[in-house]
Amino acid sequence: MKRIALIDILRGIAILGTLGTNIWIFAHLGDLLYITTAGASSWTNMNDFVRTIVLFMVNGKLLGMLTIMFGVGMEIKYQQSIRRNKPWIGMYKWVILFLMMEGFLHYLLVMEYDVLMSYAVTAAIIAAIIKRGERVMTRVLWIAGILHVGMVTLIFAAMLLEPAISLASSPQLIALYAEGTWLEQVRNRLMNFVFFRTESIFIIPLNICLFIVGVKLMRSGAFSFDAQGIAIQRKLLVWGLGLGLPLNALIFIPGGAFDLPIRYLFAPVLAFGYIGLIAFVVRTYSTWRVWKWLEMTGRMSLSCYILQNLTGTAIFYGWGLGLGGKLNSIEIVGVFCMIVAAQIIFANGWLAKFPYGPVEWLRKGMLQKLER
Repeated sequence: MKRIALIDILRGIAILGTLGTNIWIFAHLGDLLYITTAGASSWTNMNDFVRTIVLFMVNGKLLGMLTIMFGVGMEIKYQQSIRRNKPWIGMYKWVILFLMMEGFLHYLLVMEYDVLMSYAVTAAIIAAIIKRGERVMTRVLWIAGILHVGMVTLIFAAMLLEPAISLASSPQLIALYAEGTWLEQVRNRLMNFVFFRTESIFIIPLNICLFIVGVKLMRSGAFSFDAQGIAIQRKLLVWGLGLGLPLNALIFIPGGAFDLPIRYLFAPVLAFGYIGLIAFVVRTYSTWRVWKWLEMTGRMSLSCYILQNLTGTAIFYGWGLGLGGKLNSIEIVGVFCMIVAAQIIFANGWLAKFPYGPVEWLRKGMLQKLER
């Protein structure tokens, strides 16, 4: 099956965009308060204003788009198994296993907020139902959606009743990332594995929904530039932006009361709008060279995801350059832009010489050995 350029472009943008959220965690030494607006002093404060603007654009939105693209990727592999007349679970179980291993190593050695382990669990669930037809997938979509909305609503209500609840990291953790060695940080992640994996477990119902939507979008032809694909892209653009922008604009209400529903309920809505918007721009300005650059980045998205987080920790944590807590928001955005540019250059340079990214090459080689 020929690769669809739009899928790789979307995947590349999603991967680069997730750093737009993680960069604030790195820059503030693991303090989760900085991916919320609860601690914003006022909108006249330039640091808070710049950070809020960036979070409005990326926090949860690009992660949502990445999750959808994982569902798209699963459907592509499922169709490959049909064309090759190979057992689906027998083929895909190794992909799930390697995703879990990659996620655990990334969690342990790089950052505690890895999403790959959560994707591996989600992939195992969807892999078991993808063969059972549209009706079963739709039923699971509704069940997971209701469960997720219910959990977020309950937590949101509890936070309104008890405003003292805070997402701020502990002073001990901040000190560890400022002054501790890399091995001490690894040990802390290992010793607090369950605590740090709380969000990964919490978002599994949301992941299930977005994976299934990704499968359905792929089956519907949403990423092709024929009449049917364009019609779907327009619906995503109109409804995703029309609903997503005003809902996510609640982030500008002082106090951060809506931080939770924005990240876990409203951000995925805007993610669909982003998919429609990007598809429209790619279709309208198809000759722009930047699309090829982003396509190459998307083709080695797993390598880029790991590399960008490793780079972020090396720049900000004490075992690296130690810039954590020392830069203002504009400078942090500047570092983000430099990492993004470096990743695009790296991906395009690498794929000019090799057919796969380094992590993708390692996974593919091991999977081929297991399938023999």
